[in-house]
Amino acid sequence: MLSTRRNTAIFFRILFIIGFTYFFWLMLKITLEYIPLDPNVSFLMIKQTEVVQRPEYLIFFYAHVYTSIFVLLSGFLSIIRKNFGLRNFHRNMGKVYIFLILITAAPSGIYMGLFANGGLFSKVSFVILGFLWWFSTYKAYQLARQKKFKEHKQWMWRSFALTLSAITLRMWKVIIVYLFHPNPMDVYQVIAWLGWVPNILLIEYLITKKQI
Repeated sequence: MLSTRRNTAIFFRILFIIGFTYFFWLMLKITLEYIPLDPNVSFLMIKQTEVVQRPEYLIFFYAHVYTSIFVLLSGFLSIIRKNFGLRNFHRNMGKVYIFLILITAAPSGIYMGLFANGGLFSKVSFVILGFLWWFSTYKAYQLARQKKFKEHKQWMWRSFALTLSAITLRMWKVIIVYLFHPNPMDVYQVIAWLGWVPNILLIEYLITKKQI
């Protein structure tokens, strides 16, 4: 019984690593589209109103894009380190992860959420996501300093579930567009919530069941 459970855990761990690696590569390719700086490429093509009328928008946009890729990577590396017994590595990656979210990624995400496509419904979702991302990360940081490591781990999982919204949002977008071919602005209203709500509900379920 224990052997079966252990093998299942190893299987899902390998699946998680493979899946994350694939989608991280896709996210990296998206990030590289914005190097060198050019306000007329990819997503920015549909944000020209903000680009032209709000000079600070590009600053927040690039801050978010360039740091979020490192947030994803440092969070992932921090999680898998326990398989190799690298405690200092985990601590250092955690510091990078927390610092980038609290100082750059979450605040810039909140600002961008104020101008999200899809109207008020989307804007509310992205702003809530940004605040929850910042708060869950800060809570994890506080608990680590207090040496409450069990609670710290749970809050870090909540934070990482919200971090993964960068990936799950795009997964849902592909699925919805492929199946239903909706109006582009309608898509934003749906994926704005689907990108992170199922993630956090799943993590809460796993925490409740003492699976993480």
